[in-house]
Amino acid sequence: MTAPAAIVCAGEALADRLRRDGDTRRSHTGGPTWNVACALAELGVASGFAGAISRCVAGDALWRASAAAGLDLRYLQRADMPHDDPADLLFEPTSMPPGWQQQVQWLHVGSIRLARGPLDLTLIGLAEQAKAHGLRISYDPHWHALMGPAYDATLRRMSELADVIKVADDDLRALFRSHDTLGSLGRLRARNPAALVLLTRRDGGASLYHGVQTWHAQAPSVDVVNLVDAMGAVSASEAGMAGLIYSLQQWPDAGMDAHLAFAVAAGGAAGRMGGTQAPGLGAVRALLGEVTVTR
Repeated sequence: MTAPAAIVCAGEALADRLRRDGDTRRSHTGGPTWNVACALAELGVASGFAGAISRCVAGDALWRASAAAGLDLRYLQRADMPHDDPADLLFEPTSMPPGWQQQVQWLHVGSIRLARGPLDLTLIGLAEQAKAHGLRISYDPHWHALMGPAYDATLRRMSELADVIKVADDDLRALFRSHDTLGSLGRLRARNPAALVLLTRRDGGASLYHGVQTWHAQAPSVDVVNLVDAMGAVSASEAGMAGLIYSLQQWPDAGMDAHLAFAVAAGGAAGRMGGTQAPGLGAVRALLGEVTVTR
């Protein structure tokens, strides 16, 4: 039996039916926040994905994949929707397991679903509720073209609520519609100076910001197998987010340099792996010695 989730991810879960070998079709499951939940489960922490999926072939594929990943299925809701309507817009937080706020330690929120009404307000409300109950909040906007000026209020509110913010450098520039990465980072951090901010870079490195302190790490050299944008592949970005949450949750007394090293090693391990499998704890630890953190 799957253990009750200690970490819950809410946002986006997708399933595409792609043609393979003539008329054969195969379902590929994914989505940034769903992938983070699966990556956390692969690392060995009880996790769940909170969202609604349809009662159709794609929804069935997501249900089976969530079960196979070991996710706490109590947080996954089923909805009757036509194929061309997104069932996830019907996610209802009041249908989450009773007393979930006393069981869960972390809530991770992000992705394009925070740019789609009315689900955006639902997820923000969920984060506010979790924060009021003392849960730690992590947030990765994972920029999409829908996140224009209308998304600014959501970006501000989620940044205010989050204990941990993870953002890629190109996403950061797009969110603030500026070519100035450090200037945009400063604007983001000014909204919540107490938040821990992980900035990932296109070259695979990352920086961690906390208060007036900064740590930098280069990604380990690996032969990349996964494609970041491949449907069903857990990207380095998603695995790195899971790695940071895992490290903070498992080793709260560790130094920030250790947390950053683990996040970068998790991202590197995802790049090394083939298929849709997220890296396990052994794969991440195998790369830890190759990550150097500087101040």
